[in-house]
Order: sequence, then structure tokens, then C-alpha cells
Amino acid sequence: MSEPDQSPAFNRPRLVAKKVLAKLQHEGDGAVVRRGIGRSDLKNLDPFLMLDDFSVSPPAGFPDHPHRGFETVTYMLQGAITHQDFAGHKGTIRTGDVQWMTAGRGIIHSEMPAGEGPQTGLQLWINLSSKDKMIEPRYQELSSDEIPSTERDGVEVRVIAGESMGIRSPVYTRTPTMYLDFALKPRAQIHQSIPESWNSFVYVIEGEGVFGSLNSSPVSAHHVLVLGPGDGLSVWNKSSKPLRFVLVGGLPLNEPVVQHGPFVMNTQAEIDQTIQDYYYSQNGFEMAKYWRSQ
Repeated sequence: MSEPDQSPAFNRPRLVAKKVLAKLQHEGDGAVVRRGIGRSDLKNLDPFLMLDDFSVSPPAGFPDHPHRGFETVTYMLQGAITHQDFAGHKGTIRTGDVQWMTAGRGIIHSEMPAGEGPQTGLQLWINLSSKDKMIEPRYQELSSDEIPSTERDGVEVRVIAGESMGIRSPVYTRTPTMYLDFALKPRAQIHQSIPESWNSFVYVIEGEGVFGSLNSSPVSAHHVLVLGPGDGLSVWNKSSKPLRFVLVGGLPLNEPVVQHGPFVMNTQAEIDQTIQDYYYSQNGFEMAKYWRSQ
């Protein structure tokens, strides 16, 4: 493959503004996650509230828990997770599958490993605007073979949301979002445009890559890279091993964020109301009174 192209691919290339190592912590019931967004050194990146790189082995997992006011996107890297909720929705997502859940006004669900050994994946929380926080819950699920993908010049992309290399995802994103899974062979490079008004970040899954400018230092796995302003991102794999990362971008909501664990609203009064609704099984949590996962 030819030497990296020296000419800039964008008028205003996005450079790495901040680098954060996702550190291990315990979540749920015995599960281990690397949290890259949603911790003290990167509280959130509007509209993104949290990014976890999770690993869960039976009997650990994420038993019955509530959500309100945002969306969860679960992308399985290896293994399988079974989810069920108080509205009777149940299913298993496996390697390469995606579940895009809009919690809206309220959901209680469980997410438990569906096989032996570690089940691994990424979970992203995307905030909803104030006008969408109390909508009815809904799901979009894509099996691995339903996710559009293409390969060119040593670069493979899976388009979970948005558009890349001429292909587009069927997923509807209530908060405008792009979610791309890139795999670069050694010596490969990619130049991906990003809407200028959006915030964006990279999470490195494996290998190491050069992001933003050709002379910047390589970045290894488990780092979140917050990207600065610009119209696109350039990435080079200068190493002898494959590089895999996700590139995620979204339109900022520019609204106040008040979070209480799994509840994300705009004001403290709304959080207080949510806690009351959950406690008294009302206003979206009615089915919580009697439901327990199986």
C-alpha cells in the first residue's frame, strides 16, 4: 500500500482536543466496565452522557434497573446479552448486533449474559432533548448482517448510524447521531467527514492509530479521544497490526443536564418527580409494581 498522503483531506481537520484512558470500574452485579465518558475527567460530551466498554461473565450482569430521559445503544463485540423489560419485550443480541433503546418516559429492564465466559460490548448513552424526554419507549434492533458495511483500500466500516463511504444506516436517531465502526489494516488510512456543528469522539477498541494529524503520537486501545472543531477526521494505521475504533458524533442539545443515576432530565424538579414516579409506579413506571425479570 502506498505511503500516507501528505495533503490535508479537509479544510479544517478535526484534531484531538482531549485524551482520556477508560479505566476499569465495577457496575451492576459483578460486571466490569471501562468507563470513558461519564466520569470525573470527562463528565459528558453533549449529547453523549456515558460510554462503557463492558465485560460480563455469568452469574454477573445488569439486573432489573430503570431509565428515563435518554437512549441506550448496546453494540456487542463478542458473545451475547439477553434483555427483557416490563413491557414484555425480550430478546438476545449477539456478536455484531446492535440494540438502540429509547427509554423515553420510563423503562425497567435487565441485561444479562447469554453464554459462558466474558460477553463484551460497548454501551453508549445519548441524551434526549427536553421535548423528547417523556416520549413512549421504543426499540430498534439490527442483527449483524443488517448493519450496512463496506471495504475499500484496507478500510472496513460498519455503519451503525449515519453515513460513511457511500452507505447509510437505516437506524432513526432522534438526537442526530453518527456511529461508525472502523477496522484499518496496516498502512491504511481513512478520511471521514463530520458535520461541523456536531461534537465527536473516537474510542479505540484494539491496536493503535494516528488521529487528526499525521505527525501526532499513536494512540492505543481503551482511550477516548475528544475531537476539536472541524469538518472531518483523518486516521492512519502506521503499525503492523490491525486498528479498530468507533467514531461517534452527535448534534449538541445545548440544554441543562441534571442526572441522578439512570435518570437524566433538565431540572432538579424533574429528577425529584422522576424518583417519585419510580417509587410510586406512576407516569410511565406503572408496570414496575409487579414486574420482575425471569
